[in-house]
Amino acid sequence: MSDNEHDDATGSDGEESGGDEPTFEAAEYADGTVTYPPHTVSPNGAERVGTVDLREHEARVITWTTSTATPPGVREPNTLAIVEFEMGDEYDGPPVRALGQIAEREDDSGKSFDVDIGDRVEPVYADELREPGAGIREPESQDWDGFRFRPVE
Repeated sequence: MSDNEHDDATGSDGEESGGDEPTFEAAEYADGTVTYPPHTVSPNGAERVGTVDLREHEARVITWTTSTATPPGVREPNTLAIVEFEMGDEYDGPPVRALGQIAEREDDSGKSFDVDIGDRVEPVYADELREPGAGIREPESQDWDGFRFRPVE
C-alpha cells in the first residue's frame, strides 16, 4: 500500500509522485492503519512506515455544507464536505476522512459542483484554495494550495 518510505519526522517524503503535481499524503503505520492528516505514530501507537497518496483513492461524501459568510479571500458561497476514502477490501483500519472544498464546475460559472451524502468524489489539486493577499497573513507565510473534491461520474 505504501507509495514510498517516510524519511523524516515532519511528514514529508522529500519528493512528489506522479510528476509535478503534489501528493495528497496520508500516513501508513506498522499496524496497517492509515491516517489523514499524517502523524508520527498511529492512534494505536504504531510506528509510521510509509505514505499513501489519497489521489489514488475515491471517496464518498459523509456530509456537506455551504458557507455563505466566508473569511476574506475565500470564495462565496463555499461548499465544504467531509469525505471518507475507499481504502480497499483489504484495509481493516479506522476510516480515513478529510474535510475539503468541493471543486468548481468547469463551465466558468464559478459555482461548485452539487454533491449529496453518499456521492463518489475524487481529490483534485488546486493552486490556491483561497486568495493569498486577502486577510491578515503575509502571502509568503504559508502554502495556499491543496486539494478539493470533484464528483466522479
